[in-house]
Amino acid sequence: MDLTIALMLAQDGLTNGAIYALLALALVLVFAVTRVICIQQGEFVAYGALTLAMMQSGSVPATVWLLVALGAAVAVLDGAAALKAGQGRRLAAVLGWNLAGPLALAGLLAVLPVPSLPLAVQVGLALAVVVPMGPFMYRLVYQPIASAPVLILLIVSVAVHV
Repeated sequence: MDLTIALMLAQDGLTNGAIYALLALALVLVFAVTRVICIQQGEFVAYGALTLAMMQSGSVPATVWLLVALGAAVAVLDGAAALKAGQGRRLAAVLGWNLAGPLALAGLLAVLPVPSLPLAVQVGLALAVVVPMGPFMYRLVYQPIASAPVLILLIVSVAVHV
């Protein structure tokens, strides 16, 4: 082993250690606030990378359709609650944020020549697809059982992960 290989291994070790440290910090922060051990954080990291890769290959990422499905489910839940409470104005906001936003993003990704855009814009679009999945997942999966014991939340988190 020469100095070049040792430096490459050191850089790789530092990079991997930093990634693990950030994921551990995110796990602790999410648990401290919500009491949920968010096992599926790895999926969100993979979704971000795969979304960017699919956009760079010139196709609409499949995660966009997952985002639209999650948004539609949240829109149904919150829309039904708004109608039950007699809040017509809130219904428009619910449909706008949860359904129209993801559909507009899907349409934008379908018509934009994403591979020719600068990398910073591509990363921003990938984040725009992946970041809303967290609140949607929380609303659909964890908010209805927020008062459950930590063990139940862990079991649900493993189920979402699988």
